[in-house]
Amino acid sequence: MEQLARLEDLPTRYVADLTQKNLVPLWPSLRNVLPPLKPIPHTQAISWKFKDIKPLLIEAGELTPIEKAERRVLVLANPGHGLENMRATSVIYLGMQLLLPKEWAPAHRHTPNAVRLIVEGEKAYTTVEGEKCPMSHGDLILTPSGLWHEHGHDGDEPVIWLDVLDLPLVYYMEASYVEGGECQPVTNTGTKSRYGKGLVPTQHHIRAKNNYPMLRYPWAEAKQLLNDLAEAQSQGPIQVAYVNPETGEDCQKIIGYSAVMVRANETIQMSPCSAAQVFHVIEGQLELQIGTDTFNLEKADTACAPCFAQVDLINKSSEPCFIFIADEAPIQKKLDLYSVRERN
Repeated sequence: MEQLARLEDLPTRYVADLTQKNLVPLWPSLRNVLPPLKPIPHTQAISWKFKDIKPLLIEAGELTPIEKAERRVLVLANPGHGLENMRATSVIYLGMQLLLPKEWAPAHRHTPNAVRLIVEGEKAYTTVEGEKCPMSHGDLILTPSGLWHEHGHDGDEPVIWLDVLDLPLVYYMEASYVEGGECQPVTNTGTKSRYGKGLVPTQHHIRAKNNYPMLRYPWAEAKQLLNDLAEAQSQGPIQVAYVNPETGEDCQKIIGYSAVMVRANETIQMSPCSAAQVFHVIEGQLELQIGTDTFNLEKADTACAPCFAQVDLINKSSEPCFIFIADEAPIQKKLDLYSVRERN
């Protein structure tokens, strides 16, 4: 494509006249908004180490009581988007949240969808629309758009989890807001889903009236399924998606979630795709290569990769590694924007 005229090529008087009338010439910026062949991402390949986050999060618990914070969170911000914009990718917000023993994070509901992946600690819970969901390491708990939810802690040690929200997209659409509420009466303990690992018996089955029939995905069950698949499949990636068991679709509408097992001494080469991705180590150790960048990740570390990046998951240890992945594929697929390309 030939070089387009620059803004500096236009007379100053002409540019000032356009500005005064709230007009902007497209052609000087056309290649920025419509670059040839692939996007120019602001999302940078970056990692956040849990060993760096945890002491600062614990200190936040000493500095700010829950009553003054509502949600005590440190945001994992990508510098490519500007730290002040509090986003990991253009669609995904990440935050590490702390709840201390006997604390209660008050009930509210908001327009962004959220999930909680439990990083550390026991005996905390999230109540979603009256369903009390215990929070154990590796569990995934949904708090979808518009549903009341609150967090409580009956244990003796701090509990930390990773928040994943589609806040950047909802905020960009000027549709982001929150509503406060009262403590919810518990109507269901949520300790055992009637769907088991997400399988639904078809005979005499009646679909649930709500869009989210399963709010808690226990890590013990997801890990067992990954191990079972690894025994049955000696080669190739072992990956399971968190889905709505009623429909088989992604468990939420905008961000997709999955878990991957990387066997001992195995390398998985992922196909470049149009969706940015977030990686969080649930168990084990991982060398994560994103293009020319290499990140050595341990349990509870988090990283993200921009769109169309070449990503390698490398396990050099003698034990398997389990990784939680969040990506932008669901919203892109709904808009017919999603694509996968061959590796270079």
